Amino acid sequence: MARLHEYQGKAILAANGFKIPRGSSARTAEEAVTAAAKLGGEVVVKIQAWMTGRAGIGGIAFAKKPDEVRAHATRMLSMKVGQFPVQAVLVEEKIDIDREFFLSFAIDDAARAPMIIFAVGGGTGIEERAASTRRIPCDVNGGPLELAVNEAVSSCALSPTQATHLGESIRKLFDAARSVEARSLEINPLVLTKGDEFVAADCRITIDDYAVARHPELGIEIAREFDHPPTALERVAYAVEQNDHRGTFYFAQLATAAPKNSKGLAGFHGAGGGGSMMSMDAIVNAGFTIANFTDTSGNPSASKVYRAARIILAQPDLVGYFGSGSGVASQEQYWSAYGLAKAFWELDLDIPAVIRLGGNTEDRAVDILYRMSKLLRVPVEGYCKSDTPAVIAARFAELVESASGRKWKPRIPRAPKFTKDSPTIAFPVKNGRLWIETVQWPQIRSAIETHSGGLIVDREGVPAPSLPDEEFATKDSELLACDVECRLAEVEGFYLELDIPGLDELIRGAR
Repeated sequence: MARLHEYQGKAILAANGFKIPRGSSARTAEEAVTAAAKLGGEVVVKIQAWMTGRAGIGGIAFAKKPDEVRAHATRMLSMKVGQFPVQAVLVEEKIDIDREFFLSFAIDDAARAPMIIFAVGGGTGIEERAASTRRIPCDVNGGPLELAVNEAVSSCALSPTQATHLGESIRKLFDAARSVEARSLEINPLVLTKGDEFVAADCRITIDDYAVARHPELGIEIAREFDHPPTALERVAYAVEQNDHRGTFYFAQLATAAPKNSKGLAGFHGAGGGGSMMSMDAIVNAGFTIANFTDTSGNPSASKVYRAARIILAQPDLVGYFGSGSGVASQEQYWSAYGLAKAFWELDLDIPAVIRLGGNTEDRAVDILYRMSKLLRVPVEGYCKSDTPAVIAARFAELVESASGRKWKPRIPRAPKFTKDSPTIAFPVKNGRLWIETVQWPQIRSAIETHSGGLIVDREGVPAPSLPDEEFATKDSELLACDVECRLAEVEGFYLELDIPGLDELIRGAR
């Protein structure tokens, strides 16, 4: 589920009739000071982070003077939540609170219907006060059931006017959630001010992943649930997934630095949910910190696995590359092996890699990695389903130790010189292009025709696709395999270039 920041959620509430505190977001301390000056009087400064318990880490502070606002904003904008920096604060007017309430909309999976949770008293610890909450069933079209709303409101000892307004708030919560197809919408607290108004003092919203495309106005970059705003590398990875729906590719950064008691950052590449979780446990138990979670499953193309490996290796300071997922994946593992082999060669891998590719054609996959390892500066070891994640994690630890503290430095992939220095012919493929050196064609023709499975043939002394252009463009995985096999056979003059928009620029900018 995609998340929204508090200030974004409050804008949605305001559009649906809720009263919200006056205020605005700020990305610098000076912007925060300007926002506070417009409000006048005492303000509250709050970090914008996808977490609860912000006050406990110093993420909420009150200020009366510009210097206090500046100091709080400066401190907060230098904070990290987990491993990722706070990018914005919300500056709002201070509210005079009389009473607090908890109000939350969610989808009840068991009932297959919306549900509103209501409780007297909000703030932290609401989860522990489950006995005091009321569940208000909702009709998908009609909203919260009136009888349940009236019962909830009548339990609060409010004046008739206040009770009417609270009931309206409960109904408006449903409308706000439906307006953006929210999976959940929480107001904690909904406050009754001393001025006798109900105000949404905080807001947390998650949007159903499948609804994101229907709501471009929300500005959601990635339709997935993260615990932090998407990083530049996550944006690149998400674009890859959106441009190639053959199999799945999920990438999330988890850590940018390893703690002192860790053996180092490991690039993690899984395949299949359950097996990936077990493999992550194994590598953590072996003493490593996982830099990222990556999953390529559902029979992904070799090109997709190649791009996933390139993105994993765009992270600095990795001590090794650990790949392990389900041991019974119903996908042809040799495609994954070809994708990994190409990425490892192009990046001149110099940190150890241990790859477990259990499932269909696992023996062929291991053989591809074994042969490619001979062309690299470090060992790349392939394993099958009979080798448990714990065993290969232990082997990974041995290889990392033997590397004597070497850490990965992201780099631009190398490409054969002939693509720039010699006469070539290029054919478009899905999100890339195939290069063939025409001068060498007579010498390499036989090998390419064989390794490409007949996709490239000779026509009047010139290489040419054997299929119509549109169909040929979808054969990027087969051509990637040919690329790797030619490399292993020391056949020059054939190269598949696969685009990853934004990745090279990101790597150059980080240097």
